[in-house]
Amino acid sequence: MLTHDVVLTVAVWLAFASFVTVHVALAAGLIARKPRWQGAVSLVIVPLAPVFGFSQRLRVRSVLWIALAVAYTFALWRASV
Repeated sequence: MLTHDVVLTVAVWLAFASFVTVHVALAAGLIARKPRWQGAVSLVIVPLAPVFGFSQRLRVRSVLWIALAVAYTFALWRASV
């Protein structure tokens, strides 16, 4: 039987791993399109990734990025309460 703490820890790890994966996929999509500097900047200044993604029509990745950022923030908050 899983305890409450284990479930929250797994939720935080899954949300973080998914967020990082989508962030790298979004940055790779931005690097593949011109201007390429947006992909490099989005790796350094993380919140710019969905902004640049929407401007380059990478809407699905950008929406996933936002949803997973919210999920990770919520999981982290819930685990700290």
